[in-house]
Amino acid sequence: MTSENGKEHEQEKRSFLLDNGLSLAFGTAFLLALAGQAFAGHAEFNSDLRTDGLAPIGLGDYLASSHFAVDVTENWQSEYLQFFLFVFGTVWLLQRGSPESKEMHKAGPESDKEQRVGRYARADSPRWAATGGWRQALYSRSLGLLMAALFLLSWFAQAVSGAAAYNEQMLRQLQAPVGWGEYVMGADFWSRSLQNWQSELLAVASMAIFSVHLRQRGSPESKPVGAAHTSTGVEG
Repeated sequence: MTSENGKEHEQEKRSFLLDNGLSLAFGTAFLLALAGQAFAGHAEFNSDLRTDGLAPIGLGDYLASSHFAVDVTENWQSEYLQFFLFVFGTVWLLQRGSPESKEMHKAGPESDKEQRVGRYARADSPRWAATGGWRQALYSRSLGLLMAALFLLSWFAQAVSGAAAYNEQMLRQLQAPVGWGEYVMGADFWSRSLQNWQSELLAVASMAIFSVHLRQRGSPESKPVGAAHTSTGVEG
């Protein structure tokens, strides 16, 4: 009995890893990258402090600092902006030949039958897909709305931590600090934001265009290797 229970547990463990491989792999990579950023940022920050004739700080103090917070959140907000624009934009915007686009005749929110909502919902459809009114309307846009909310929250966090980091630097240089409103209208805030936005938008545009003619066998982000270049909305 113990041996059978052990085998069942091992099978459940393998099933969990298989079912969640993508999120586990990227989640682990994210944590490793964040840890690497923390150590590298800490070393760079202490180097700047020594240059200014100040004492270095510990890793814990750096992780709690506005400098670490702004460096992290300025990247997060741009990622969520990218997904927000992509999720909502691809409802209407099309790219002939790209697997990142819907088929050319499907621009728009599509019919209830195509989306399997209301009376067209199936037995395994989410409960709110079968209901009407505000719940169905909200759930029908829940992914994009979540991306928008996460973007706004992380952008606000960038603005708050960025203002604190900027003012700390100003004080080290014996200059007067600025108010939060003045900071978000200033060059530092918009430079941080726009340098991330342009890279995310470039990545999305590149993927949409390159995937028309290039392939990656076995990837759902690519068309099948033998698919025509003009095939749109087809995934491998």
